[in-house]
Amino acid sequence: MLDKRRDIARDIARAYCTLTPAGIETLASILEPFKVSKNEKLMKEGEVCSYMYYVDRGMVRQFYFKNGRDVTEHFSYEGRIVICIESFLKQTPSRLIVEALENSWLYGIPHHRLLELVETDKEMDRLYRKILEHALISSQEHADSQRFENASERYVRLLNTKPEIVLRAPMVHVASFLQMTPETLSRVRAAYAE
Repeated sequence: MLDKRRDIARDIARAYCTLTPAGIETLASILEPFKVSKNEKLMKEGEVCSYMYYVDRGMVRQFYFKNGRDVTEHFSYEGRIVICIESFLKQTPSRLIVEALENSWLYGIPHHRLLELVETDKEMDRLYRKILEHALISSQEHADSQRFENASERYVRLLNTKPEIVLRAPMVHVASFLQMTPETLSRVRAAYAE
């Protein structure tokens, strides 16, 4: 089990910032495994986000309800972090829901353990900052895409930058993520295919 956690710690370090062997051991020591079945909620609305999760296998999405509609905000799959950032940072209830789209294996980095380490360990502080920077930039890029690109441009950007989402996620969730109806997405995909 510890060997697997070390492998995950190395994967996280490769994705976000280099860690020394001691940093890998420190990170591995706090990782907690989670297995989530398809359609199972990893986090429900009103719960506090106590973990930032690294997806080892599978795919999850973050979503919320607005005017009775299910709105997808984010997808995470192998090699990516999923975090309800406001809830995680403030330790307050989230309006977001995290659901597995496939049977998924994740490793959680517990909020309280991470913050304890951040206070005393420069490597963990740097890793935490790099993960948050990545999350904020990703969120900004998505917001800018919604604001400044038309439906076709948003689809092509997603296809070019995160093809896994288009290949694996249900189209109804992809349409929601791109802020378009499933019918519009269908037309955009058909036009792109020509």
